Amino acid sequence: MRKAAIIGAGSTYTPELIEGFIERNDNLKFNNIVLMDINAESLELVGGLAKRQMEKSGYKGEITLTTDRNLALDGTSFVFAQVRPGGMEGRIRDEKIPLKYGLLGQETTGAGGFMQAMRTVPVIMDLVADMKRLSADNAWLINFSNPSGIIAEAVLNLTDANMIGLCNCAINMVKGIADVLETTGFDYEYIGLNHLSWITSVVKHGDKENLVSKLAGIADTAMKNNPVADIDPTLMKAIPYVPSSYLNYYYARSEQIQKCLDAEKTRGEICQEIESKLREQYSNPNLKEKPAELAQRGGALYATAAVSAAESIACDIQDLHVVASKNNGAIPFMDDNDVVEVLCRLGSTGIEPQKVSVYNEYIKGLMQAVKSYEKLAVKAALEGNRDTALEALMAHPLVGDVAKAVPMLEEMLEANKEYLPRFFN
Repeated sequence: MRKAAIIGAGSTYTPELIEGFIERNDNLKFNNIVLMDINAESLELVGGLAKRQMEKSGYKGEITLTTDRNLALDGTSFVFAQVRPGGMEGRIRDEKIPLKYGLLGQETTGAGGFMQAMRTVPVIMDLVADMKRLSADNAWLINFSNPSGIIAEAVLNLTDANMIGLCNCAINMVKGIADVLETTGFDYEYIGLNHLSWITSVVKHGDKENLVSKLAGIADTAMKNNPVADIDPTLMKAIPYVPSSYLNYYYARSEQIQKCLDAEKTRGEICQEIESKLREQYSNPNLKEKPAELAQRGGALYATAAVSAAESIACDIQDLHVVASKNNGAIPFMDDNDVVEVLCRLGSTGIEPQKVSVYNEYIKGLMQAVKSYEKLAVKAALEGNRDTALEALMAHPLVGDVAKAVPMLEEMLEANKEYLPRFFN
């Protein structure tokens, strides 16, 4: 019997996570689920639906709603974190300010993702410290707060916490391949960082041929949080792997920036409207299941990824999941302590990253560049050092222009001043 805590439970994503708990409760056996959020109004609204979902399922355990993080973490076995310091308003600023300088504004990558990291990394590090003090021995943090990869880089290298960084990119990429092949009977290799990843090998069971070059450009890997780009087929020949759709920002950066400039609303503003409609539905006391409209929010299958990973650890299933983990030799050209996103075997003893053999020099160069940025971003977030922050932006392949980076950084820091005390001491 185990206790689970959802930190940031006022998120509209929570009903999907609750659905995952219901589907796997026979194995996970959460007898106590605590929903915690600093926003009492959102917590009451979303938590009400979560309670109705659990009651409908016949769940016999205890469900608690609280704004007290200490209460939520006390004795917990699994902590699911989905926090967003600055809220959706912060995300919208992250999207709009860089565009003024001709740079990408996006929630998780480029300049926008950098500012999200500045707000979020310190919050997660505080959460980890509280877990160390309050949670059960060997408790696990399963994080899908953004930017997930940078957060994992910080936690896994600066603490001894048991932690998995998660994203729904991989599970949707694999689904896209399965839809094309009309089978799930294949093995694959996955390599990258969070939102910078490729599937480089796809081999059907009982066969030897790597089908990935035939799937590149065909398998649907589109995510709702970024625009679809028209990728030149010659690129798919040069880099013949199935890319995460976030690679569109690197493969077609000018086109993607122009699409963001031309759009009537940013993705954050669209998500605000979706969330407003979802919250209206959540307030219906007769609603007892996740509404179909939640799929528009952009988190497809993330609960499947999160809860199935927890199940694998709790029940020592020893199966494979794509998660953020220390490299430990899995990718030959990355340092052992670099946090990467690869297939990992999960069980009660932890995470075992699987070795990757198929990649090219482009992947190597881009991963190493973005990893340098991620390390600098962690340092800047925790020290509040403006020089390191500028160094990080200059290292990022989607920024790297001092005439734009300097004024943009100052404007973004000032716009987020209340969330960045380290930068304003």
